[in-house]
Amino acid sequence: MSDKYTFLGHGVHQIDTGGQTLLIDPFLTNNPQAAIRADQANPDFIFVSHGHGDHVGDTVEIAKRTSALVICNAEIAGWLGNKGVTAHGQHIGGGYHHPFGYLKLTIAFHGSGLPDGANGGNPAGMHLTTNTGKKIYIACDTGLFSDMALYGEGGLDLAVLPIGDNYTMGPNDALKAVKLLKPKHVVPCHYNTWPPIAQDAEAWAARVRTETDAQVHVLKPGESLDL
Repeated sequence: MSDKYTFLGHGVHQIDTGGQTLLIDPFLTNNPQAAIRADQANPDFIFVSHGHGDHVGDTVEIAKRTSALVICNAEIAGWLGNKGVTAHGQHIGGGYHHPFGYLKLTIAFHGSGLPDGANGGNPAGMHLTTNTGKKIYIACDTGLFSDMALYGEGGLDLAVLPIGDNYTMGPNDALKAVKLLKPKHVVPCHYNTWPPIAQDAEAWAARVRTETDAQVHVLKPGESLDL
């Protein structure tokens, strides 16, 4: 059984592996790119990368409806616990063997204040090794940093990188990230949701194909990639 990555729009992602569904940063309500509604999401697990509203999104509603375990940093885990949501807290550099695979939190250079102003801890990306052995790096919201080269050590089957600029890496830095990570496949995200992050993803993809060996996939919201 192959692992499947699905882009759900903006910074929302889904990974299906071994009969388990991991939903990442479920900002669906009020997301102009969202491929599904919040009441259509049925994850077994949810990963929240940081506290901003366009990433925490519908986490509370979905987790309560589905009983999905939320994986996030310890500060957000405490915040969710106060809202009646079961969460597993981790921190950057720490990994844990979840039923779907080994998930390690990675550095992300960004902010993390929660929607109500509470402390959202440190933002993070995620490096997942599924039980089938696939290695997936989702950078989430971040600027470029040289330690990405370390995340590519041992090989990456997929890297998902923001290209929108303004709030995260833009196309030039995201191209440098591909060169550091050296993934087999790469998918752009976090662009064209609003005017400040408008980008030509196809033009970026053409540069990636010219300057790296990665296979780049510009997915529309709702489209998937089998790994």
